[in-house]
Amino acid sequence: MRCLRAVHAAAVSLTLACLPLWAATTPTATPLGTVIAAEHARVGDVGVDVGTTVYGGDRLSTDPQGNVQIRAGAARLLLSSSSAAIVNDSEGAPSAKLVQGTATFSTGNSQAFTLYASKAIIRPQSDAPTIGQVTYVNDKELLVTARRGSMVVNVDSDSQIIEEGKSYRVLLDPEAEAQGPAGAGGQGPVSHGGGPLKAGKSHFLIIAIAVAGAATGFGIYKALESPDRP
Repeated sequence: MRCLRAVHAAAVSLTLACLPLWAATTPTATPLGTVIAAEHARVGDVGVDVGTTVYGGDRLSTDPQGNVQIRAGAARLLLSSSSAAIVNDSEGAPSAKLVQGTATFSTGNSQAFTLYASKAIIRPQSDAPTIGQVTYVNDKELLVTARRGSMVVNVDSDSQIIEEGKSYRVLLDPEAEAQGPAGAGGQGPVSHGGGPLKAGKSHFLIIAIAVAGAATGFGIYKALESPDRP
């Protein structure tokens, strides 16, 4: 009897001793994408190079003179200088939460990628190749440009389409804008060709602005266009 107990105790001890080793060799996350261009960029606090694998939950950031681009399935994500985003997997597709600076993404279909910024959710409108650019001004204001194709901006239950070639300020606190200083808001909703346009229940407000220079737009377009034209 004592012999059996000794054997059992030894087996349990061996099993417990092996658990840390098994845990260490078991992946904790699924690869999300691969870095295909990088300059003065980091994943977490570690410098990143071309070929680095990116996992869900990783924080990508760039220095004032940096940039980083990843390929994730049928999408690409480019962070410009002084930018940061947390990449993740949303319902089986790549996504990113922009927390600083400017992100530009390209997609091959409507489900390929989702960008989160403050309370807004930005996606391609259709399966047509799409290139969108979003700048995080603060938690109540974004700048959104549809450089190729159209995009949909959702805030709570409201949505607004950003048509190709259009650029808008997206105000996530329209009541504060309306009550601001003279000239800051309170102009009332008008068409896409002019000033503010409120979404259905006024959960957010978009204001048409001039699109960035053609040269900049062309450079971004070429940087994000894959060989097979995603």
